[in-house]
Amino acid sequence: MKKILIIGGVAGGATAAARLRRLDENAEIVVLEKGGHVSFANCGLPYYIGGVIKDRSSLLLQTPQGFLKRYRIDARVNNEALSIDRASKTVLVREIYSGREYSERYDHLILSPGASPIVPDITGVNSDRVFMIRNMADTDALKSFINDNKPRSAAIAGGGYIGLEMAENLKGLGLSVTILQRPDQVIAPLDYDMACDVRRHLVKNGVKVILKSGVEAINETPDGLLIRAGGLELAADMLILAVGVKPDIRLAAEAGLDIGPNGGILVDAHMRTSDPDVYAVGDATAIPEYVSGQDRLIPLAGPANKQGRVAADNICGIATTYKGTQGSVIIKVFDMTVAATGLNEKNARNLGLNYDKVFTYTASHAGYYPGGRFMSVKTIFEKGSGRLLGAQAVGFEGTDKRCDVLASAIRAGMTAYDLTELELCYAPPYSSAKDPVNVTGYVIENLLEGRVKNFHWHDVDALPPDGSANLVDVRTPDEYAKGHVNGFVNIPLDSLRERMNELHKAKPVYIICQIGLRGYIAARILSQKGFDAYNLSGGYRLYASVMNSD
Repeated sequence: MKKILIIGGVAGGATAAARLRRLDENAEIVVLEKGGHVSFANCGLPYYIGGVIKDRSSLLLQTPQGFLKRYRIDARVNNEALSIDRASKTVLVREIYSGREYSERYDHLILSPGASPIVPDITGVNSDRVFMIRNMADTDALKSFINDNKPRSAAIAGGGYIGLEMAENLKGLGLSVTILQRPDQVIAPLDYDMACDVRRHLVKNGVKVILKSGVEAINETPDGLLIRAGGLELAADMLILAVGVKPDIRLAAEAGLDIGPNGGILVDAHMRTSDPDVYAVGDATAIPEYVSGQDRLIPLAGPANKQGRVAADNICGIATTYKGTQGSVIIKVFDMTVAATGLNEKNARNLGLNYDKVFTYTASHAGYYPGGRFMSVKTIFEKGSGRLLGAQAVGFEGTDKRCDVLASAIRAGMTAYDLTELELCYAPPYSSAKDPVNVTGYVIENLLEGRVKNFHWHDVDALPPDGSANLVDVRTPDEYAKGHVNGFVNIPLDSLRERMNELHKAKPVYIICQIGLRGYIAARILSQKGFDAYNLSGGYRLYASVMNSD
């Protein structure tokens, strides 16, 4: 009878354990978890703090007793793996409460240690008013502090997923909330231009967001905390640290397993480490990013679950491979939905890819049906082929659906041409006859086929001010009066044909409209009349969003 030892539970380890039992009824399976819970919904912790999730027990997905009863799996919580002896195939374990140490042998070992919160080395970080949200113990401590002390204000160090979710939930409890973010934007998987709308929505909902201001020191006062960040001083009753995580690779490194240059445990497509009897899954592993094929650290629950299943399959003789992680993510920011998949523009640029991008702004459903709201979508694609590389979506209802379709298209290796042919479900309450995903395909197709040429928000300020180009705003006079780019002359689209003689045919024409649609029509009119015309992708709406983000 083979024995499989799993270090770490939660997403990767618990999934591997359950899959192993379903495949092999006779194997001995032992899970060692240094925390007090073998499997819990860590993605739900902010919502429990905020009271959206009322019942704490609903976060506990599996217990040692449940594992034993249903799966005959020996799950030991509060048991920490101290070291691995690969030669003797044993792991030294310590019972945390008793201090007793013992040795546990294995035939196959699965490492699922996860990732640890990054704790900055700054003054005051160990204060009782400073919290992290990584496990149930952290959550219980914060919940008790809020219940007992009734804080009125909170600062959050970090503008990633946990930081924004905590901001929403603490705001829901009535606290004054400030996010302190060292980079110049929130949500790192987004590009700056897409993150601007998210920041604006946070501010609209009463959250103060201070960018380029990482926490530098924390001092306790009789009234709470005085936090120094980016040259500012902020008073708050408590501080949440959510500045990111790092892979927990100590056991693997000390055991001599190969570690990648990005700090993750190196594994092959079968989730095997450099030792064929040792597997690794989850946040601590270096996994190929699906589009580029380059190893990255992508700490997400979905990939960890899939990797746990792949490791279990291979231990049981089923040759399954893990084909990479797209990094598909989604977050609720009050009533806004923010989603991304695949490469963002920063990734594509750093990889030296031959890429281009488009911005589309489309309604969630048919305009004549009440309640529709617009969503912004940025799509990264390969020049020439039109192969989809990544997408980001910021909006409200239906935003998740569109990003999921684009994630599926990327996984399937589709091009923009394929997007135009997708037959997606349509009825007025749900979509339009031309779904936003189809529209994305049409916009990219027009670029690839040379029917239009684009310029972007970051090109606008570099346009020649000396009259060597035609700068035209084709919106209505009322729209133009509410805000426009200096130097652009207002020639409404419906008057363009009659006023074309005001333009110099020997000079390029740069066209702005509100979202890019009327600009495209204007560019088609002018290009067919011999002008060298360019349309602003995303229109004035995107330009204003980025330029007015401070």
